[in-house]
Amino acid sequence: MPADSVPSPDIDHMASRLVASLSSLSRSVERRVDRDYARPKPPEAQLALLRHVADHGGVTVREAAEALLMKPNNVSALVRQLTERGLLERRPDAVDKRVAHLHLTPTARRELAEVGRLMSAHVARALRAMTDGELDALGSALGALNALDENLRHSA
Repeated sequence: MPADSVPSPDIDHMASRLVASLSSLSRSVERRVDRDYARPKPPEAQLALLRHVADHGGVTVREAAEALLMKPNNVSALVRQLTERGLLERRPDAVDKRVAHLHLTPTARRELAEVGRLMSAHVARALRAMTDGELDALGSALGALNALDENLRHSA
């Protein structure tokens, strides 16, 4: 059923429930990982930047800020923190020395992989406790959640 044909109160209710559910899900995963991770886990904003740099090595601060829907000065602060912790390297651009390209350090790659494994393991364990019907519904919803994410990104 197209969104235009769904009554507004139903959409509003769904939006409210979805926001609450996604926030709760995120906090649940965070708590589990915090409990099992040997070191203090980086905050989610730092993890998001590290993941983006892992996927787009050599990205600039401005490009990362645009992709992560963050302000460049906030990304610059994250870069400074992560550089001080030895997780990011800033390499100057060959042409424009004012521009730096971001790269993960080997330590960051290890820590990011470890956090990712912990998160996936906890979610996989919870998925195994669900019924086949719940798993089917969740699997079907993944495409819709990705579309929702794209719609939100393009409207930001």
